[in-house]
Amino acid sequence: MADMTSRNSSQRAGLAAFSVHPTPIGQALVVVTGEGLAALQLLDVRLGAREDVLAALTDDLGLRLTPDDAATAPVTSQLDAYFAGELRAFDVALVLRGVHGFTRAALDAVCEIPYGAVASYADVAVAARRPGANRAVGTACARTPISIILPAHRVVRSDGSIGEYGGHPERKRFLLDLEEEVLRRAGGHEGSASV
Repeated sequence: MADMTSRNSSQRAGLAAFSVHPTPIGQALVVVTGEGLAALQLLDVRLGAREDVLAALTDDLGLRLTPDDAATAPVTSQLDAYFAGELRAFDVALVLRGVHGFTRAALDAVCEIPYGAVASYADVAVAARRPGANRAVGTACARTPISIILPAHRVVRSDGSIGEYGGHPERKRFLLDLEEEVLRRAGGHEGSASV
C-alpha cells in the first residue's frame, strides 16, 4: 500500500484533504486522511453535486474536509495511470470507517476480484461467507465510499448482465471494457473469477 501516513497541514487530526479530479467517466471527488483513501466518488453532473457530496462525507467521516491537490496526488496519479491502461493494481491504503460486519466482508471479497475479471453478486456472497445474500452484496457495492479502486464495477449479475453502478451503468461498462481491452492488448484475458 502507498505510504500516505505522512501528514501535511491539511491532514492533522480531525481534517481530511480532498480534490476533484477529471476522469474519462466524470469528475472524481477524492478524499484522503493521514491513514489513506477515505472516499472516491464520481460526481453527478448537476449544480451543487460537489457540495452535497462534501457535506455528506463530512458527516460520514466526522472530519473537516479541506481542498489540497498535493495531498490527493498519490491517488489521482494512480487513477490517471489506471485510465491510461498502465496500472492494474492500485497501491493505496483504503480507509473504510464505519463499514463493518457483512458489508465489510463483502467489500473485502470484492477487492479480491482480479483486474479484468468479473464475479457475480452470488459469488461475492459466498466469498463473504453468507451464501444467498446477493442483494446484500449489491447494497454493499452501491454504498461503498470508494469507487474504482475498490472494484465494485467487477461485480455483475448471475446472468452476466452488468447491472447498475450508482445509476450509471455506462460508467460500469466503460471500466469493464477498459480492463478487458488492456488485457486483450497484453495477450490475456481474466474473464470470470473465483473470489
